[in-house]
Amino acid sequence: MNITETENTVEKLASGLPYDQFFNDLIDKQYGRLAKNGQVYLDYTGGNLYAQAQIDQHFEMLKSNVLGNPHSTNPTSKLSTELVEASRAKVLDYFKASDYFCVFTQNASASLKIIGETYPFCENSALLLLADNHNSVNGIREFSSKKNGSFEYCPIQYEDLRINETELTGYLSGKENCSNKLFAFPAQSNVSGVQHDLGWIEKAHAKGWDVLLDAAAFVPTSQLDLSVVKPDFVSISFYKIFGYPTGIGCLLIRKEKFPKLSKPWFAGGTVTMVAVKTPNHFLIPNHERFEDGTLNYLDIPAIKIGLEYIESIGITKIKERVKGLSMYLCASLKAITHANGTPVVRLFGPEDREGTGGTIIMNFFNSKGEPYFFEAIEAKANFQKISIRSGCFCNPGIDEINNCVSTEELTKYFSSRETGGYYDMLEFLKKMRGATRVSVGIATSKKDVDTFISFVRGLCEEA
Repeated sequence: MNITETENTVEKLASGLPYDQFFNDLIDKQYGRLAKNGQVYLDYTGGNLYAQAQIDQHFEMLKSNVLGNPHSTNPTSKLSTELVEASRAKVLDYFKASDYFCVFTQNASASLKIIGETYPFCENSALLLLADNHNSVNGIREFSSKKNGSFEYCPIQYEDLRINETELTGYLSGKENCSNKLFAFPAQSNVSGVQHDLGWIEKAHAKGWDVLLDAAAFVPTSQLDLSVVKPDFVSISFYKIFGYPTGIGCLLIRKEKFPKLSKPWFAGGTVTMVAVKTPNHFLIPNHERFEDGTLNYLDIPAIKIGLEYIESIGITKIKERVKGLSMYLCASLKAITHANGTPVVRLFGPEDREGTGGTIIMNFFNSKGEPYFFEAIEAKANFQKISIRSGCFCNPGIDEINNCVSTEELTKYFSSRETGGYYDMLEFLKKMRGATRVSVGIATSKKDVDTFISFVRGLCEEA
């Protein structure tokens, strides 16, 4: 594509952003604090932004009621219980998850830990992980290993960071003699934005695998319909969807797989009966089994408010908007070069950006083709009040692929020392690690994207 064609593409994308006036009005009304504080926020994968309407509604509920600790029939306790259960019902309705239990947790990572602790790993079990997984999913391998179970990683493709279909089919066809098999993958990469095909859920089921779906990065801009796709376990973090409150996630457990999870202990609120004089207890046979101690009953009602806010806008509208902004941003960045024609930015992931969310990962280069250190890029952005994110994003698999780090190099590094860290590994490998991540979302305007594009153009002037 020549310069003229590129410019025409960028201009076409800029003039055709979906629902531009609608979202500009929404931003002015609900997210005015961004402009007031001179902030450009491009870290929606890190955390979404809350709307003014959400906190107004929630604070009014808190000001107007007296709420007490649940698990009692007194009036304040009863009201708290009703509000919590209304939010639980809303979660199940929003995801069309009538066949699931909704377990409220501290965050998506806490949801994933429940699976690690309770899934029946043993000498005859198998855990299959996609190389594109958040560390909170990767960490489940430690529970498997400590119970002498096996674990393997299926690689993703270097060219577009998508699933290698041939290899994944081969992995899923293996382990035929294992009694318990768990396949864990993200609906959307938290780094590349690639949305992996949810059809793999039923393909895995057909081969006898249980499926854990990490949906944390997917659901902020896409509809997850659990009446259509039926993973056995789903992890979700609500602040990723609508910003407020933080510190609450959920684990959705398919009811038919609920008995498969064996909880290794009990706590307050998780039992129907427990004895002290005899070592006996009965766990509650529903979601409460995994909700240890007192729930965050003051904040959980805000979950219903947040989901209703998203519904008032429409998740399809949000998805189309985010796709338009992402395509415009990527096309604009590709068009930026140094005076000698050297590209300033290298984008990772699918070239056409089809089947991706609003998350984009990139590295920056000077006119000699030498990389800018990502921390320097973030520092420059910070100075201009542009919020982006840099590092490895708790997803080492993607970083190892993008920076061509081999298994041999990693083995030598970890076997040569008892402790280590980021800069220590850089010195050892003599290779780049990490990148810059930019993500757009519900309150992103074209002006925000243009500000970042101008920021990148400024790197040309320095070269």
